Amino acid sequence: MKAVGVVEASCEAIFQLVMSMDTTRFEWDCSFQYGSLVEEVDGHTAILYHRLQLDWFSAFTWPRDLCYVRYWRRNDDGSYVVLFQSREHPNCGPQPGFVRAHIESGGFNISPLKSRNGRVRTQVQHLMQIDLKGWGVGYLPSFQQHSLLHMLNSVAGLREWFSQSDESQILPRIPVMDNMALSVSSKKGTKTQDNTVQTSLPADESRHSTVEEESDEDEEFQLPESELEPSTRELDADGKLLGLDEEDSGEIDFSGFSGNLRRDDRDNSRDCWRISDGNNFRVRSKNFIYDKSKVPAGKPLMELVAVDWFKDVKRMDHVAKRKGCAVQVAAEKGLFSLAINLQVPGTTNYSMVFYFVSKKLIPNSLLQRFVDGDDEFRNSRFKLIPSVPKGSWIVRQSVGSTPCLLGKAVDITYIRGANYLEIDVDIGSSTVANGVLGLVCGVITTLVVDMAFLVQGHTYEELPERLIGAVRMSHIELSSAVVPVLED
Repeated sequence: MKAVGVVEASCEAIFQLVMSMDTTRFEWDCSFQYGSLVEEVDGHTAILYHRLQLDWFSAFTWPRDLCYVRYWRRNDDGSYVVLFQSREHPNCGPQPGFVRAHIESGGFNISPLKSRNGRVRTQVQHLMQIDLKGWGVGYLPSFQQHSLLHMLNSVAGLREWFSQSDESQILPRIPVMDNMALSVSSKKGTKTQDNTVQTSLPADESRHSTVEEESDEDEEFQLPESELEPSTRELDADGKLLGLDEEDSGEIDFSGFSGNLRRDDRDNSRDCWRISDGNNFRVRSKNFIYDKSKVPAGKPLMELVAVDWFKDVKRMDHVAKRKGCAVQVAAEKGLFSLAINLQVPGTTNYSMVFYFVSKKLIPNSLLQRFVDGDDEFRNSRFKLIPSVPKGSWIVRQSVGSTPCLLGKAVDITYIRGANYLEIDVDIGSSTVANGVLGLVCGVITTLVVDMAFLVQGHTYEELPERLIGAVRMSHIELSSAVVPVLED
């Protein structure tokens, strides 16, 4: 169930109030009885204990409590997403006299609205899917419905709280419940089961504060020296400037390319990949530096020919050196290839490797300058646009669709070969990305995920942006990953 309301307060103030678990919460959340911090995993992820105040025949029903992971992020438009999902924790076991409820998915989406009559306005969405457990729920469905409405009333409570309060007041931090405090440092992280990733890894917080920290809105754009109007320069050959000689593209011989993850273009296929339509993604237009406009991306610059899905006890680096892989096949055909290796850490390490191929790169094009540039230039330009067309609300909100400069958010290793560039993306190097993975990997078989990769354009000559390539991953199974044979 979901509740939506408009609150006359800033996103920041509402976010601070939603994050509080002190006595202030009683004033707007009528379902709150008690809350405490179990473990602070990192700046964006925490494990919380929460007792619910449910007034439905309290003399006959046992009280409910929760242990859940809370993850938050701030988007480029100033909105906040706060997500909840139940999680077991060794320091937060069953409590005497309480029934442990289970949050399937839930959280808040706090988005700015246009001001009205000079007053700041924010839209607050609160979603909650919860199983209250216990025998009474099975016989009395009205208990579940009443309790859900009780929790969702918090949106109305927020509106009333800010109509009577000064939003500038400072809210205290969450208190730590003594009997649930960790005896070990949270820097060691918490481990999930064998087939899931870790919820956290040590990282440089100053560098990896948010996944979306380098956004389209934050860039300083370089106007053309001549300051010509956009209309006087539209005749530039966009394809030539961006990387591929389209007149010489011709047909690529796709025979011989293979990966262990199969391709299937049917809509309802599972555990497979397909090429995603480039027009599903919006990129910077030719006039972006003037009006911030975006356009459908269109046809990618390179062809996706194979996908590998690997697992191993250690991280898998430089997969392009494997004999018989798509990079080696492309070299034999005289083609250039780009291998993007998304490395997922955990008790078992996973790698999803995408192989893009093309004919020759154009000298001095944006793509060629990226391929042959130094790591600083590459990190400032390599961009991912994600999307989750099918999945739960909590996962869609976690992943979002904001373009992300990966080199600014996670650690990347670039390996330049004679006729290829491999990009090893260590997702575990970001605490924020790692928190998202903790939510995603648990339900990966239910997801359809789109990803587009591109080189970000800064100057008028580098625009419009063009995708390197795009892929759709459908209902991936962790068990289908294979152990690769890597040469030392």
